[in-house]
Amino acid sequence: MKSLLTLNFFLVFLFTEKPFQKRLKQDFDVQKITWNDLKDVHFKKKFNIDLAMFYLYPNFGPKVTMLNGRTIEIRGYTIPIDSEGNFVVSQNPNSMCYFCGKSGPESMIQLKFTSKHQRYKVDEIRTFKGILRLNANNVQELNYILEEAESVD
Repeated sequence: MKSLLTLNFFLVFLFTEKPFQKRLKQDFDVQKITWNDLKDVHFKKKFNIDLAMFYLYPNFGPKVTMLNGRTIEIRGYTIPIDSEGNFVVSQNPNSMCYFCGKSGPESMIQLKFTSKHQRYKVDEIRTFKGILRLNANNVQELNYILEEAESVD
């Protein structure tokens, strides 16, 4: 009987503990998406006066707009973008990336980590979780940005 009471107390404590509730809520709030979910976007070529060049500016459709600010999870290929340890996650491997002319801007997500992260190999397949932010105006960043990014596998 005493062990049953101890077990009940432990279970009540476990499920009412704040960190557990927060973790449980986050798991339910995470929306697992695929790369097809990000294809609801069209691009228009516009002249950027500050940079004196034409750029493709996105017009996000309703399906993608609904994901803005949501915690998402997506799987893809890791691609380093500089020597400082910044990465993107891509629908395709490095040899078929957007910058190589093999796919569109909607096939890559810029990763912004909150803390120090491990380095990833080129084309390492990983699942990342974070808050998706849509970027329609800043040509210095990608159109899709995963803030508070973390690897979940």
